Amino acid sequence: MAFLTPSLTRPAAMGRGLALALGGAALITLGAKIQIPFWPVPMTLHTLAVFFLAATLGPRLGFAAMAAYLAAGALGMPVFSGSPERGIGLAYMAGPTGGYLAGYLLGAGLTGWLAQGRGLIGRFLSMLAGLTVVYALGLAWLALYVPAQGLLAAGLMPFLLGDLVKLALASGLIAATACPRTRAQ
Repeated sequence: MAFLTPSLTRPAAMGRGLALALGGAALITLGAKIQIPFWPVPMTLHTLAVFFLAATLGPRLGFAAMAAYLAAGALGMPVFSGSPERGIGLAYMAGPTGGYLAGYLLGAGLTGWLAQGRGLIGRFLSMLAGLTVVYALGLAWLALYVPAQGLLAAGLMPFLLGDLVKLALASGLIAATACPRTRAQ
């Protein structure tokens, strides 16, 4: 019950956590807005940002950063990829990409939890587990908009290679920026 014990450092820790979550939401937004030419579709750095933050910040703050990003989007801020051109707010979130957005929230928490104390390969596998959640929820929701025979062609295949590259890049960035003691894990 340590969380019930008064602490002089609790406000500072809460402020730090809030700053990390809001900064993470800003990084996710930036990642969603950057488009890189890629085959078969252009890719954004959204996935890279989400899973980098989840594996770096851990389950609580990684989840909080994604939740802050979704809250900003729900309030109508143009944080999502393709917004405001393709819509904003709850209307955008209820559209074809809504399941992917929910999947990122749960995937960030799962990735942060699984990645704790892991090395390069363990972090990559943790991110892969989180990405599996993203695709599972995303495809389930997208099925409301796309016929079953075209579901994988529309919601998985064009993005899978790019997402795997981004997970490898996120894992490598974490390993490259980790302190020497952490790198040995």
